[in-house]
Amino acid sequence: MLKSIRIGNVDIDFPLGLAPLAGISDKTFRNLCLEYGAGFVCTEMVSAKAIVYKNKNTYILLSRGENEHPSAVQLFGSDPGALSAACELIHDIPFDIVDFNMGCPVPKVVKNGEGSALMTDLNAAKKAISALVRSAGKPVTVKIRSGFDKDHINAVDIAKMAEDCGVSAITVHGRTREQYYSGKADWNIIRLVKQALSVPVFGNGDICDGQSAARMLEETGCDGLMIGRAAMGNPWIFGQIRAFLETGSEPTKPTQDEIFKMIIRHAELLTQANGEYMAIRQMRTHAACYLKGFRCASRLRGQMNYVETLADLKALFS
Repeated sequence: MLKSIRIGNVDIDFPLGLAPLAGISDKTFRNLCLEYGAGFVCTEMVSAKAIVYKNKNTYILLSRGENEHPSAVQLFGSDPGALSAACELIHDIPFDIVDFNMGCPVPKVVKNGEGSALMTDLNAAKKAISALVRSAGKPVTVKIRSGFDKDHINAVDIAKMAEDCGVSAITVHGRTREQYYSGKADWNIIRLVKQALSVPVFGNGDICDGQSAARMLEETGCDGLMIGRAAMGNPWIFGQIRAFLETGSEPTKPTQDEIFKMIIRHAELLTQANGEYMAIRQMRTHAACYLKGFRCASRLRGQMNYVETLADLKALFS
């Protein structure tokens, strides 16, 4: 069973969180996840340099719901000056935590020495984390992977360094950068990080339901869980995991009708937040996630490409 924890000065009553998901975890989806059982949520990763350059699209990523607590903003970058400046610029946005991305495997991020590339350069990582801790004005957490590749599994060393720099929690994705999201996550490395640290440790990787969540907790002893890809098109997963951990029984999964109603509701909320034109285009990605595994998924995804209005979407899923 998950127990409440404290990250710096932030109380997390149920440490089961939504991990950053590029193109998915905007404020609308984050608030749906909170409504359906997430204990806290995190934005998709945001470039520190883009914040400093005042990139309009980047500032859209920083939009948050009025009652979105507890929540974290995830920054990425490697330049200590840019990270510090970004923290100052977003200081008044009421996120509770600043999370630092050292796990992104995307080539264009890695080539810039950012994301998981920082796991190959302990000195650069230390400078970046230290800058954030000095400048954030709120608790700083770090997301890492098990290592860059199978020959360089250094999550324990990186996590110890981050703790020494003053971070308040660590999330460990049990895959290397080389693996991306393939293969099996190594939960043993999460266990080793947990044993080495005194700050809370969150486990991430291959949690897809209540049973896998319970196994992660038992096998690693971690303090909390982060759900990433398994939450795409499935905000119910947080409540399902809560229920399993409390009762030992997997709750009934949502029916097709319930999923279709959620697609419509999600689209309505996005329309309120971003306007109909943008909302419908965002829903093409979200709908594909909601429809995964349906026999009619291919046909509906194809039809979504021709949907232009909220009325069209409602007609398709009613």
